[in-house]
Amino acid sequence: MTSHLMNTYARLPFALSHGRGCRVWDTEGREYLDALAGIAVNTLGHAHPKLVPALQDQVARLIHCSNYYQAPLQEALAAKLCGLSGLSAAFFCNSGLEANEGALKIARKFGHDKGIERPEIIVYDKAFHGRSIATLSATGNPKIQKGFEPLVEGFVRLPLNDIEKVREVARTNKNVVAVFLETIQGEGGINPTRVDTLRELRAVCDDNDWLLMLDEVQCGIGRTGKWFAHQWAGIVPDVMPLAKGLGSGVPIGAIVAGPRAKDVLGPGNHGTTFGGNPLAMRAGVETLRIMEEDGLLANAAAMGERIKAGLTTGLQDLPGFIEIRGQGLMLGVQLDRPCNELLGRAAKEAGLLISVTADSVIRLLPALVLSADDADQIVKRLVPLVRDFLKSPA
Repeated sequence: MTSHLMNTYARLPFALSHGRGCRVWDTEGREYLDALAGIAVNTLGHAHPKLVPALQDQVARLIHCSNYYQAPLQEALAAKLCGLSGLSAAFFCNSGLEANEGALKIARKFGHDKGIERPEIIVYDKAFHGRSIATLSATGNPKIQKGFEPLVEGFVRLPLNDIEKVREVARTNKNVVAVFLETIQGEGGINPTRVDTLRELRAVCDDNDWLLMLDEVQCGIGRTGKWFAHQWAGIVPDVMPLAKGLGSGVPIGAIVAGPRAKDVLGPGNHGTTFGGNPLAMRAGVETLRIMEEDGLLANAAAMGERIKAGLTTGLQDLPGFIEIRGQGLMLGVQLDRPCNELLGRAAKEAGLLISVTADSVIRLLPALVLSADDADQIVKRLVPLVRDFLKSPA
């Protein structure tokens, strides 16, 4: 069959039909254990019995209206996010890319408001912030930047977890206005920012009147066992982009800002047509409510430790296995060689949906409703695949 879709994805040769919990079925009726959750999107799994009727109710009421009018559901979701984060105000958009783009705009205008003509932002090697021209420029992956030059200027790139490099920039570059990083790098290979680094970055930003902007698009919304991954360090950022898991599959993005950043953008500085529509806001409100009711933060922490322990036991003696990184239900299995072929093999041979990122890292991002039995099944299905794969020479 001729496809009329642009050739932007290397798709596997099957289509998913429906799902329930952490299981999905393809159009041929084959069942899969979903350890990817739409790339950290389906927080509540598939067809959650509390979420589905709430969304059906909202669709029957109001799906979309313009931001010309008051938005009660936006107010409700913003209040909840601010209460959970200790921040002050939120702006709603449609995706992580848009949330990150908005954060970059906040940083630039913050600099201009201070009289800095050409504001610059510290970003990091191996980072991924999106595929628009600005977020692509902030991203630290030359492979995905290639072909889209000239990139946007105004970024100072540093190695992750090197606080001395940040201090050096503070001493020598008076145009810097913000530090922008993922609390845990996702696409870059599940690389955590260390707790001590986060605390020191908070102090450096305070000392230099910079904004600390933490991209929690993939690692936020309970995935690590706290509402936001930076909370393990006991700090509060100035700007926090969110998306992915906030709507349990309904497209949503958010910029949550603290006192120093919340009033940088005014009427006419930023906006969106679809962002903050009633359906997306209802999805966000219900997702957070259900997460609290069902204790999903504790479950994410416990199931993550269960998977990590099982994989460590199954792989630790294996040549070619390097380490397991991450926290909660955001885990990366680092191998010593490219392993993209495992994505297809896992689905075909083990009925397991996974991801491979940074060429040699198996990425696991299951729904936060994952049961102990399904956590054990992920280990049981993945370990033999990896062991068989690593038998071949690198």
